[in-house]
Amino acid sequence: MLNSDVLDKKVIRKKTAATVLAVIAAVVLPQVFHSVGIVSGTGPALGQSFLPMHLPILIAALIAGPVVGIIAGLFSPLISFALTGMPASAMLPFMMVELLVYGFAAGALKDVKLPVILKVIIAQFFGRGVRAAAILASFYIFNIQAVSSSVILSSIVQGLPGLILQWSIIPLFIFWYNKRGENE
Repeated sequence: MLNSDVLDKKVIRKKTAATVLAVIAAVVLPQVFHSVGIVSGTGPALGQSFLPMHLPILIAALIAGPVVGIIAGLFSPLISFALTGMPASAMLPFMMVELLVYGFAAGALKDVKLPVILKVIIAQFFGRGVRAAAILASFYIFNIQAVSSSVILSSIVQGLPGLILQWSIIPLFIFWYNKRGENE
């Protein structure tokens, strides 16, 4: 009984640490991309193209599971908005929904025997799909004009470099993380 209590506390500490680190990274990484964008003269386009907030959510969920992914995905955009004003208030609820679904989908696939890149693609498909549905619902059902349905296609096209970056970096990071765990 005592060993399982200690193990449970250890698991809770690791999941809490993964959640906190994911949220911090999801707030800091976009600022790095936006700063580089300001210096290079491209403005916020780098952040919109490379989707830096998505990386830590997907990684944390793939490592620590769906609860971590959901919490980090839901709160990262909200905390980022509170601290930095980004994402824009009109896009904030859609980012929260998208990253929550990313976290849930990637976390649900954590122990599924699939290549990591397929797990990432599946999570991206569901996250972007639910985000698109939320945008369409807000525009056509609730008549909210702050965001139009044209944002869906433009964000997918503009975010292609970020999707490709996720396909490249996340499998490598997860491989490194798993190898590191085997050696401990």
